Amino acid sequence: MKQTNWTWDIFCRVIDNHGDLGVCWRLCAELAARGHCVRLWIDDGSALTWMAPSGATGVEVLTWESASQITEVGDVVVEAFGCFLPEAVERAIAQQPHTDWINLEYLSAEDYVTRSHGLPSPVMQGPARGCTKWFFYPGFTPGTGGLLRETNLTARQLQFDAASWRSALNGHCATQAQERWISLFCYEPQGLAELLLTLSRSPQPTRLCVTAGRAQSATTQACQALGWSAFGADRLHITHLPYLSQTEFDHLLWACDLNFVRGEDSLVRSLWAGKPSVWHIYPQHDLAHHDKLRAFFNTTHMPNSLRRVHEVWNGISPASMLDWPDTEPTDWAVWGQTCRNELTAQPDLCTQLVNWVMQRRVR
Repeated sequence: MKQTNWTWDIFCRVIDNHGDLGVCWRLCAELAARGHCVRLWIDDGSALTWMAPSGATGVEVLTWESASQITEVGDVVVEAFGCFLPEAVERAIAQQPHTDWINLEYLSAEDYVTRSHGLPSPVMQGPARGCTKWFFYPGFTPGTGGLLRETNLTARQLQFDAASWRSALNGHCATQAQERWISLFCYEPQGLAELLLTLSRSPQPTRLCVTAGRAQSATTQACQALGWSAFGADRLHITHLPYLSQTEFDHLLWACDLNFVRGEDSLVRSLWAGKPSVWHIYPQHDLAHHDKLRAFFNTTHMPNSLRRVHEVWNGISPASMLDWPDTEPTDWAVWGQTCRNELTAQPDLCTQLVNWVMQRRVR
């Protein structure tokens, strides 16, 4: 089946923490790299100045407000994460019956994802009443929409020199032989102070690379509570990073031995890194994220010791139960490699999106 390149309109609202924008930008950039023309409509694109400072050929960034004047949409409209399209966009979709309208949902390992992926969602009100949009669910298993992965990702990883990257970062800070490297990208986990204290007492020295924003604020507060400077104590050495582009964030994950990540985009990137990781899932007031987290444990066959760390990190178990090993267990590393290998064997999200549109257009 011959592929046709289409025009895509992707709509995204930044709720908080830039995760929605991170996913949408990676999708836009990958579609453009495959020859598609992409317009990203965003209500706050300020984070792109550091997230994607060079932009991407084939991707045009437009303001959400300007969508109120739209009279024509592309071949495919992606409504990301239930952002609700402007009325002008819905009117344009209603006037273009061959436009495919996709509702790109949040990532989850829960059972409903396989049941709901690809289902129609009839529009019952508004300017697009009578039209249909379609659920597209990212996921970890066959029968879902898969995960975002660039076609050149494996080649980039093979060319990456972790030792050189570490040396460049360490150019302005002291280092010790045999340091383990850990990245920290989190919200405000309850076990953070306990983790820092444990790492400071570990026989193995640790370089903790803390990302800008909430992770740095939380780490600084935890250090103050422990009576430390913001740069650690004893065998724990803390490096405060600037805001990183998506490319540099990937490099951070590839260079570290263990990655603490948060939200959706960074979880997927940590899985592609093939390293053990601890996921700080986005907290929900009704604790629905606990079920979501446990589904992730089960789907990826996570080792029990790593599950226990996740439970403390995400407030399921008390911080006093954090039992951090002096060195990461071998089964953590095996888990990271196995996840990457199994997920890489599945079709990626961008490929599945394109194939889904192609199949609809030949019917």
